[in-house]
Amino acid sequence: MEEHAEKRERGSGSIYHNGSAVWWVKFYVRGIPKRESSGSTDYKVAERLLKRRLAEVITKTYVMRANIKIDELITDLVAEYKRERRKSIGHLEMRWKKHLEPFFGRMKVDDINTDTVQRYSAKREAEGVQGPTINRELAVLKRAFNLALACSPPKVRSCPVFPMYAENDPRTGFLKDEEYTRLARECSKEGLWLRTLLTVAYNLAFRKGELLGLRVRQIDLASRTIRLAVGTTKNGDGRTVPMSNEVYELLKACVIGKQQDDSVFTRPDGTPVRDFRKQWSTICVAAKVGALVCPKCEQSVGGEKNRCANCRQDWAREELKYVGLIFHDLRRSGVRNLRRLGVQETVAMRISGHKTRSVFDRYNITDEADLRAAAALLDEKQKSRVPELGDGENQIGQGLGILPENSTKNEAAARLRLTAAVLPN
Repeated sequence: MEEHAEKRERGSGSIYHNGSAVWWVKFYVRGIPKRESSGSTDYKVAERLLKRRLAEVITKTYVMRANIKIDELITDLVAEYKRERRKSIGHLEMRWKKHLEPFFGRMKVDDINTDTVQRYSAKREAEGVQGPTINRELAVLKRAFNLALACSPPKVRSCPVFPMYAENDPRTGFLKDEEYTRLARECSKEGLWLRTLLTVAYNLAFRKGELLGLRVRQIDLASRTIRLAVGTTKNGDGRTVPMSNEVYELLKACVIGKQQDDSVFTRPDGTPVRDFRKQWSTICVAAKVGALVCPKCEQSVGGEKNRCANCRQDWAREELKYVGLIFHDLRRSGVRNLRRLGVQETVAMRISGHKTRSVFDRYNITDEADLRAAAALLDEKQKSRVPELGDGENQIGQGLGILPENSTKNEAAARLRLTAAVLPN
């Protein structure tokens, strides 16, 4: 029952008390009365809410409060992933079932706001979860809200603000040529499949998923090319990449005797390769491009018993933490190798499968060796521009226009010191 209703101009709604100190607002949508609590005892707050709702009615953007729960928005999001055939649908469903649903599953979408999101983040942080992992989980919710907002009619009024954690800088790990030689030797001991994976990733900068998904029919030995069909890559674009001699010989050995639909990379018993993280860490440690560290003090362990000299404790192999080169670092190394060889950026992007320049630049990271090489080139260029004296010694300052050409060597050195003292920074 409405009490203390304030009479207003027809069509401008009303503000009233409804048995409590909280102000309520009333307005009409297509002749149907709508009531909503302002959640405040301040009349001005209720007045602002009423004005906002009347404006939404006039502009036909009003979305009435509904009893829609968040799981309905997640259902729509999963349907979008299936429709677009996204390979990350497994990660989406895992994050929802394992982490998000226990907290948000029974909530209505109108009850989820920034405070709710921050409580969830604090809960996950207390569980020892890192910020970037929480960001991936919140991204699921944010996409679900934006998808519901884009519906016709919209299922939600607005998308809450999702405070995110600061992300770590991108990895800058690379594999050097001398490290590649040692790693290739260790991969050969494990098997042809791992040796070939190493070479293709290091030379052509392919993604791990693209390599493990290769079929024999995609290897064209006649034209010496690898054909990735549309929809088989991360960005959905297909591409054809020529093979180098080393890549050709190794892939040829991998596909001989197989059927067209067989996997290119198989273990000795014929089973397709799906996961090789344990073998990878083992060979990286043997090649000295990685290390196994103690889970307590993160010091390197050694010996057959994996003994930590700091903690004086023996560890099982599965309890140790691997630190060092990861397989994805080969993709970054491949991009840099292509650029160092003088391959044009557009061609390198076609080979590696990068769709945007911004992402390509994150992989094409310069290191100290690149900077030193640039400095050496500048030195060579400068030497070629400085004329030489008859006795083979370079002029000191005369060629730069700082000193007169008839200056002696001692006089030139003294004047240069004086000039350097007064030149502006």
